[in-house]
Amino acid sequence: MMYMVYWTMVEGERCTPHEKLFETTEMVAAMQYMETLRKRQREGEGVRFITMCSEHPDLVGHPGVDVTGPDYNWKKRRR
Repeated sequence: MMYMVYWTMVEGERCTPHEKLFETTEMVAAMQYMETLRKRQREGEGVRFITMCSEHPDLVGHPGVDVTGPDYNWKKRRR
């Protein structure tokens, strides 16, 4: 899976998290699903914290800044 849509349903004092998976070829469908959730939110339903994350399935290594190693010498400004 490459895309995950997250949202929270707020009902009174209770908050329930939800998620829905989408395949790598379904970015448009994920965005349309988010818009459906936002429409429900605009209509007054307790849908909150709508967001989408992606993770590339062909990533060559683990994400994070600590994987650069001691020889990493990137500088923001070139001199």
